[in-house]
Amino acid sequence: MERFFFVVTSSRNTTKVKTTLFFILSFLTSIACYPQKTNCVLNNTAFAPGESLTYEIYYNWGFIWISSGEVTFKVERDNYRGNNCWKFSGVGKTYPKYDWFYKVRDTYASWVDSSSLLPHRYLRDSKEGPNNIYNDNYFNYSKSRITAYTIENSKPIKTDTISINPNNCAYDVTAMIYYARTIDFSKSKVGDKVPIYLYLDNKFYTQYIKYLGKETIETDLGKFNCVKFSPLLIEGTIFKGGDDMIVWVTDDENKIPIRIETPIVVGGIQVTVKKYSGLKNPLSAKLPNK
Repeated sequence: MERFFFVVTSSRNTTKVKTTLFFILSFLTSIACYPQKTNCVLNNTAFAPGESLTYEIYYNWGFIWISSGEVTFKVERDNYRGNNCWKFSGVGKTYPKYDWFYKVRDTYASWVDSSSLLPHRYLRDSKEGPNNIYNDNYFNYSKSRITAYTIENSKPIKTDTISINPNNCAYDVTAMIYYARTIDFSKSKVGDKVPIYLYLDNKFYTQYIKYLGKETIETDLGKFNCVKFSPLLIEGTIFKGGDDMIVWVTDDENKIPIRIETPIVVGGIQVTVKKYSGLKNPLSAKLPNK
């Protein structure tokens, strides 16, 4: 899955780094947008409206780490077609000193049912250098289909209809970050895999998340006890595919993504939490300062 929010360019080629955090990276009672299949209802104790997480994104080229941009994720209450829902959003940008080089302003959003996190609308508004892509997706579960509208640069609007398999609980790339935080690894063994069904670029993919155990990591915000796992990547121009990406989330009820590391075709990416607010639970995974 390749979605990064910033770009680093070499002298002879452009390495697009568009925010994989969307691949990696709800339990208050509210009125769902529309009734969902009962087998998709989740036991979410990790997050709720009001949470905000900001990450700094580093690109590694050889021995050099470049701080190139940041992305902020939020959980909010919203309204979708007259019904109360939750909205997940991710807004990413390059730092101003890189705008002259390759300016990026990306917004991803998903309006979801609060019990299942199944999306009702998924939006991508991506402005990266000279390229602009607007992709708006509307999920109709009663008719088992998605209607997707896409505008790329100055081309005419394109409309696609994609069938939904009623036997699968499918999540778009934004909702998938939050879905991953509801997974309970407490009884998992290293190497165990959790299947996931992902909607990306008007297609569905059967993927998995592999449990890798526990580890304590250090960040600028302190040390955290973490659960470690690896999501299967979709092969493309940035990734070779496979499960080389590593994600660390806090080993507590919040399951906040603390760090993400992944190799790409040229170099590597590290995404590290920069600040957080509005957490649903105490951050017990953070170790006290000595």
